[in-house]
Amino acid sequence: MIDEIQLLAKQYAPEMIEVRRYLHAHPELSYQEFETSKYIQKQLTALGIPFEVKAITGVVGLLKGKNPEKRVIALRADMDALPIQELNDVSYRSVNDQVMHACGHDVHTSCLLGAAKILNATKDQWEGTVKLVFQPGEEKNPGGASLLINEGVLENPAPSAILGLHVHPGLGVGKLSFREGKVMASADELYFTIKGKGGHAAAPNLCVDPILIAAHVVVALQQVISRRNNPQNPTVLSITAINGGTTTNVIPDEVKLKGTFRAMNEEWRFEAHEIIRSFSEGVVKGMGGELDLHIDIGYPSVYNQEALTQQATLLAKKYAGEEQVEETEIRMGAEDFGYYTQQIPGCFYRLGVMNEERGITAGVHTPTFNVDENAIELGMGMMAWLAIAADLTKIKA
Repeated sequence: MIDEIQLLAKQYAPEMIEVRRYLHAHPELSYQEFETSKYIQKQLTALGIPFEVKAITGVVGLLKGKNPEKRVIALRADMDALPIQELNDVSYRSVNDQVMHACGHDVHTSCLLGAAKILNATKDQWEGTVKLVFQPGEEKNPGGASLLINEGVLENPAPSAILGLHVHPGLGVGKLSFREGKVMASADELYFTIKGKGGHAAAPNLCVDPILIAAHVVVALQQVISRRNNPQNPTVLSITAINGGTTTNVIPDEVKLKGTFRAMNEEWRFEAHEIIRSFSEGVVKGMGGELDLHIDIGYPSVYNQEALTQQATLLAKKYAGEEQVEETEIRMGAEDFGYYTQQIPGCFYRLGVMNEERGITAGVHTPTFNVDENAIELGMGMMAWLAIAADLTKIKA
């Protein structure tokens, strides 16, 4: 069916580009995707695809081919935007102040809607059921994936595998990339409050200086990475904010630190939390202060199941051409797709959207991020092809 899917993808691409432009112009923040949700529901209704609304704004469609009980696979797209003011001078620039689709979720949603249209047009030619998961809140804890899972998105019917794509601004348009195993990191947020005893800066002997303590904590925490972690185990610990004090001659009572901890190994991840806590408490108490540490558990790491990803890579080479498929690099960025891969076999792959000749090179989460929209034709066709061509009998959960 490759030829037919490619033909339909080419035919539907102009419409899906317009869908993308509408979504791009009307972005909504995490868990506030009310109009986006309504728009998706309208699109599915027009195709005659039944759906349910879950996690308030999430939309889960169910598309059945021949013998719908024979196999079930899920396709996922996120749909929230970021609190960024767009600087692109384009006709479809965001009309919502300080909100922008700066991570390509508008493209993801358009590709899934396009795949749904292709699959719906060919449903008498393939077997099984395809679950269409339009997910809210990927950009913000606790992650829309976790909410959908709690509301049964992986049940009734239960998919044997789940596939998701993400735009890649460092990969040329027309290309795809895959990687087996560990592909993205977990992400946990660190919040420290270091309490001391404030006073006059000219009399530090009468104070317990939380700024000095904080400086020692920041340095000590680097030992978690340099001396307690296996060098072959990718890990990041970054302190990204220090807040304390207001003037030059007063030692404050407290200092607040914020940071992030990222890991590829789930066992080490939680072991490291305890090391972070013990290191910090040791330094703070040893210098006479008190510590309040909150570790906000975020997304788990993304693990691409080997058998599924091997299949997807081979199928991609058949669809797009061997020279168009590359290996995805390991990234310490996080994605709540990891919640799905903790439950069932999953494959999270990349869609190239860069076009250097047209100056489309800006990274995600920047105010000038944009994509070469020609990527949508490949993105939607690839999703549809993988959904019906993957042999789920060869994938072990």
